[in-house]
Amino acid sequence: MDDHESLTGLFEARRGQLRAVAYRMLGSLSEADDAVQEAWIRLNRTDTADVRNMGGWLTTVVARICLNMLRSREHRREDPLEERLPDPVVSPVDGVDPEQEALLADSVGLALLVVLQTLEPTERLAFVLHDMFAVPFEEIASIIDRTPAATRQLASRARRRVRGAAPAPDPDVSRQREVVRAFMAAAREGDFDTLVSLLHPDVVLRTDMGPAVAGGWNELRGALTVGQQALMFRRMAPFAHPVLVNGVAGALNVMDGRTIAVGAFTIAGGRIVSIDILADPARVAHLDPAALIGA
Repeated sequence: MDDHESLTGLFEARRGQLRAVAYRMLGSLSEADDAVQEAWIRLNRTDTADVRNMGGWLTTVVARICLNMLRSREHRREDPLEERLPDPVVSPVDGVDPEQEALLADSVGLALLVVLQTLEPTERLAFVLHDMFAVPFEEIASIIDRTPAATRQLASRARRRVRGAAPAPDPDVSRQREVVRAFMAAAREGDFDTLVSLLHPDVVLRTDMGPAVAGGWNELRGALTVGQQALMFRRMAPFAHPVLVNGVAGALNVMDGRTIAVGAFTIAGGRIVSIDILADPARVAHLDPAALIGA
């Protein structure tokens, strides 16, 4: 085996984790792939003879690339991050395939990614690397040119915001699905009282219909408001099919054999705390109903 083959093997063994880091940092599957590819290019251009921990070195490289990409987004201000749902990872109800497992470790749901998008790039990097991948603060500090103590504070600030805005979902997915089924049934039947009873009082509904639609981003809060919105969309309930979205109970809306929307339901304490709906035609077109629901 030559050096290039050895290097390729080392990189491929870590590709899944590197993509997971980039996905949490960027919230975009395509950009995560770009970041990982850029890391491969840099690896091939760098003398790594003195590198003792290749996994740690590659994680640092990907993190730097993602940090630069986030900062570039902020400078452009063309697509405000707070007005775009992250890319969902959609799976059939019978389980997540092995390629998706690394992406979804640590219950990285859409609701969590939405909160991560509101963090400053350095806060996001500190939280993702330390809390999700156990990278020491000393190593993170060198990436963002801060002291370890300052880096620890960044992660702590991010952690408080995440805990306050993105509660951990109930672990029982079958129970999650029961709540979603009850919610869909209540919507179909126009049963407002039942709808509200299934919603947390502070539930948030986020809808992303894409930049081509005026007012394509919408965010509503409160059980009464979200329940009323659900009644307005009751005609869509019969077209909703159960799937997993980032590992939690979700629904794929299919009409005439095409995916028109995908929704993720975050359920904590037996009630729905957030609903995230992506209905941007350009971003859901690749979701194949035949592969996901057998349609």
